[in-house]
Amino acid sequence: MPTILHLDSSARRTDNPETSYNSISKTLAAGFIDEWKKQRQTDTIIYRDLGQTPPEYINQDWIAAVFTDEKKRTNAQKELLVLSDTLIDEVDRADIILMSSPMYNYGMPAALKAWFDQVIRIHKTFSFDLARGDYPLEPIMSGKTLVLITSTGEFGFETGGMREDINHLGPHVKVMSKYLGVENFHEIRSEYQEFGDNRHDQSIKSAKTNIAKLVQALTQSNHKLH
Repeated sequence: MPTILHLDSSARRTDNPETSYNSISKTLAAGFIDEWKKQRQTDTIIYRDLGQTPPEYINQDWIAAVFTDEKKRTNAQKELLVLSDTLIDEVDRADIILMSSPMYNYGMPAALKAWFDQVIRIHKTFSFDLARGDYPLEPIMSGKTLVLITSTGEFGFETGGMREDINHLGPHVKVMSKYLGVENFHEIRSEYQEFGDNRHDQSIKSAKTNIAKLVQALTQSNHKLH
């Protein structure tokens, strides 16, 4: 029976009196979960709203604690790593990571970057060995699938698109996901929010269709769905 780690990162909520203020990426991710539950009601879902409860930023003392031998850490250092340990445990338990993110200034929200900084950690999610030459880092976890649901104000951020070279959201997440043990990466994007025309409406509709298709594919696959 698989476990889904569902992470939202938009600063916006989805319960605003004015619905136009609601987060698109969170709404689409919630739709993914709804579709999943239609197929598999009893699977475990771990949820974190990083936008509403952002992880702490790492600092010099945090870094010192990480690079101190576990047996030699002070109580204060252990306390500094409690959140990181908890977040890493959630990643470790997950078979599928569902991550929603708006594009802020052509990249990810600070809360999502803070989460990545807390979980991509030596001896926990990756090993480091100079015997490997110029590629000393290797992920410790494996076999995970990441579904990234994004929303953007503009358009053309896909491979070959007119804004591909300024897309620092999806490609960045994909690079970092390797160190979470992700081997299968999917991105579903809604676009044109700032234009607010029929292209935006069609993009939302297309995203919902693609979400339903992806859920169907994943639930019918052999991805640890026991």
